[in-house]
Amino acid sequence: MSQRLSRVRRRRSSAAASTEVSLRVGDPDVEASLVVARALLAAGADVLELGAPFSDPTADGPVIARASARAIAAGGSMRAAIAVGARLRAESDAPLVLFGYCNPIVVRGERATVEAVADAGIDAMLVVDMPPEEGAELRAEARARGVDVIPLLTPTSSTSRIAAAKASASGFVYYVSVTGVTGATTVDPFARDAACMLRLALEIRPVVVGSASTMPMAPAAPRCGRLTVRWWAPPSSARSRSAGRTSQGPPRPPPTSC
Repeated sequence: MSQRLSRVRRRRSSAAASTEVSLRVGDPDVEASLVVARALLAAGADVLELGAPFSDPTADGPVIARASARAIAAGGSMRAAIAVGARLRAESDAPLVLFGYCNPIVVRGERATVEAVADAGIDAMLVVDMPPEEGAELRAEARARGVDVIPLLTPTSSTSRIAAAKASASGFVYYVSVTGVTGATTVDPFARDAACMLRLALEIRPVVVGSASTMPMAPAAPRCGRLTVRWWAPPSSARSRSAGRTSQGPPRPPPTSC
């Protein structure tokens, strides 16, 4: 795990939750995304996820899919997301995660992509359509460059898939809290229990619980010891923070444990 991500983990008590906030770089445009990212960090986000827009985001529902389409039309891309990460790193020591899909990585080349991520000072990569059993070359390259690769698990993941994620994770494990695409307005109560069981199964591995669309979902968010709750930030809400219309940071779930 990168030093910056480790620092977040140490800063929180074992029963507290950190907050990871995600945005789609390029929506409404790349420069505005940089402003939004700065506002989110200033508002108290513990980890910032820079989403690289992709034309066929199969894991995303209509809200984030439309955000990706708008971002691509405005010049967003994986290269743009990495460039925003580099600009943020020049002024902030906050942990940064690049969220993306396999296709743009393969097109550019796994080694070239990892090198660009490492040179930008981005701490980790979350490749949503790369199973934990796959991507050996990318994982090896990332390990050599000190970049974490984050595996994903779901409420329906098998025991063997959980074991593979545990073995391959070099940072945290991303737990998809819904069955289906991102953007659900409610979280299945089963997902909360599953998140706690997953946290115990992974032993020392931190877990990020995500796949919600917006911040107001806080009361329904899964809660468990050593979890990070991940929110997707619509550009308008983050821009309002940048404009100073609110001083409150991202909502945090109450500190509870399994």
